[in-house]
Amino acid sequence: MLKIDQIKLSISADETKIKNALAKKLNIKESVITDFSIIKKSIDARKKPDIYYVYSIVFSLPKEIESKILAKSKKDNTINLYSPKVYDLPRLTRQSAHKPIVIGAGPAGLFAAYILALNKMSPIVLERGKMVEERTSDILKFWETGVLDTSSNVQFGEGGAGTFSDGKLNTLVNDKLGRNKFVLETFVKFGAPSNILYDYKPHIGTDILKDVISNLRNEIINLGGEFHFNTQVDSFIIENNQIKGVKAKDAEFRSDTVILAIGHSARDTFRTLYDSKVYMEAKDFAVGFRIEHPQDMISESMYSSAYKNLEPATYKLATNLDNGRGVYSFCMCPGGFVVNSSSEENRLVVNGMSYSKRDSKNANSAIVVSVGEREFDKSNPLSGIEYQRSIEEAAYNMCKGHIPQQLFGDFKEKKLSKSYGGFSSEAKGICSFGMLSDIFSQDIYQSFIDGMGIFGTKIKGFNRDDAILSGVESRTSSPVRINRNELYQSNITGLYPCGEGAGYAGGITSAAMDGMKVAEAVIANLNL
Repeated sequence: MLKIDQIKLSISADETKIKNALAKKLNIKESVITDFSIIKKSIDARKKPDIYYVYSIVFSLPKEIESKILAKSKKDNTINLYSPKVYDLPRLTRQSAHKPIVIGAGPAGLFAAYILALNKMSPIVLERGKMVEERTSDILKFWETGVLDTSSNVQFGEGGAGTFSDGKLNTLVNDKLGRNKFVLETFVKFGAPSNILYDYKPHIGTDILKDVISNLRNEIINLGGEFHFNTQVDSFIIENNQIKGVKAKDAEFRSDTVILAIGHSARDTFRTLYDSKVYMEAKDFAVGFRIEHPQDMISESMYSSAYKNLEPATYKLATNLDNGRGVYSFCMCPGGFVVNSSSEENRLVVNGMSYSKRDSKNANSAIVVSVGEREFDKSNPLSGIEYQRSIEEAAYNMCKGHIPQQLFGDFKEKKLSKSYGGFSSEAKGICSFGMLSDIFSQDIYQSFIDGMGIFGTKIKGFNRDDAILSGVESRTSSPVRINRNELYQSNITGLYPCGEGAGYAGGITSAAMDGMKVAEAVIANLNL
């Protein structure tokens, strides 16, 4: 097969014309092209308003024509032989005495369990929250009433925190072994749209992702796995530095293989692990606020007048300030909602979410500032958690549990907002105006303002005075890294930390890939 890059089509062109454009590019008849498929699609908006879709295509030709094309294209790096990355599923060659335990049913835990289940290892998945269907009802109730279920919320429950986000699947992880493709193909297999296989920034959307998660769980069960919901692990059974199982409130599960995929908000479990002498360390992360703009403003800035013919635009912004702080956008949700994502009583945290159509009037993202040893004592592995809690308590107390909001212009002047400006907030959860400008240190406050000024030069109107801030965004990544060795085990033999909570991933796809890596390590270690 051959692969060609830089096939361009106007955004108004019918996608059925791609094959014709390819034939013209190669100066061959369209009829000789076989096994034609798109492997990447992106947007070229560098010369607005002339905007193009840009495709990478794989295709087959008769051998004699392929040889001629390759001979002509020696000086053209856009045409090359193509060998698809195919994930090599690991194979267990000897049976374990115990079924492996997977703690957590987020993307890392689910994909670890899936790989184990494909090897007929009958994994036992323990999830502190509820299955995704029941979890959804609890979250909707919380957004409407403010009544929080601390075990079933945006952070906890089947699918993990990413289920109630945008379902973004892009990752910067270098994937030489085909894990990324396997993750995307698995999502498609269980109900995601096929365009995620080639879109430059693939996403599913919360509404579709819930069904995908449910279907994946049922497949794991069909393959011999089992799920225990409402089952929080309270303690770890460790003998002679070897894991032997775990205890929950009403049950005990024995195994010498435990995969730890607990997510970045399992603060009580981090404490239990620390008390159990599992090695871990505090790590840097970032904090800030959600910011909302009219989606049309963002799209027009990115695509000019052509934006009406395109999907809602996304953005990614970052800068490094002279004071050593990084400021950047995180988890951008086009056509999305700001959501109350709290998981602990009397503490408040926000996140962003989009449905598959991304048809809310507003765009939102987190604008966050890097934090570390200036904010907490990194010699204490749990100090970052306590810092998070302190700002979440401040956010909760500010508006008695409502999402505190402040317009950016008022934020700069440190005065309470009284009404929205040119647009209103799109939020899931009760909102009130508060003094977000008082939450962080003066250094972080000024860094946020400086970053916004720079971002305003990159996207017209980004630092407009009526941009809506919501607080606080404090769980951009795990504040803890659970150490693991070259066998992917912690200092406790048989205990495998993985995913975002353990500090080895950032997002749905990278967490799923890390879960796969750990499952591969489990199988390799058992084979040895």
